[in-house]
Amino acid sequence: MTSSVPWQERLSTGTEAVQDEVVRRYQETREGVAYVPTMIWGTLQTEAYATVILGQVVDFLGVPNDVPAGVAKRMQRQQVLYDGGHHYDVVLGEQALYTNIGGPKVMREQIDRILREIDLPSLTLGIVPTSARVNMHPVHAFNLHRDEVHVELVSSGVTITEQAELALYEKAFDRLREAALYSGAAKELLGRALSFWTGASHN
Repeated sequence: MTSSVPWQERLSTGTEAVQDEVVRRYQETREGVAYVPTMIWGTLQTEAYATVILGQVVDFLGVPNDVPAGVAKRMQRQQVLYDGGHHYDVVLGEQALYTNIGGPKVMREQIDRILREIDLPSLTLGIVPTSARVNMHPVHAFNLHRDEVHVELVSSGVTITEQAELALYEKAFDRLREAALYSGAAKELLGRALSFWTGASHN
């Protein structure tokens, strides 16, 4: 089964309620999977990075502006990385390290945060290099929680529960993971990105 709810409907009271739903989903999911090709996975975002992202959502969709409350919930969600009861297998695209969210200072802090967290026992983080050969056609970001896949489109959030479709997402993730770099090699990509943003304008 696939269900779709327009963002303007889901965010009709602001961002906090939806972020609260996400907190509960993460707390209930002991093992999660995420593929995020062009931005930083929400559970690793700094407060400054998340503030820019949610501010852009509010501005684009014209929904009530409660960004500080929504960001606070996103920060709360990140406790699953430290409670000892969860594990997340995450693949980022290298582009996520260079997509300019908030300017060089925000990006430097964000990359530095990932470098500090990459060795957490709760996290397996891979990065697909921009030039990597991937045995998978380019696909959108997705999150797999238990028996559901969550996809965020421009106009709506989509939840997929059909087992045959879930199996395809699992297959896609396996192929993306095969192309990703981990551990020291991933840290090298992060280090290059940090050097890039350090050398960028200090705006």
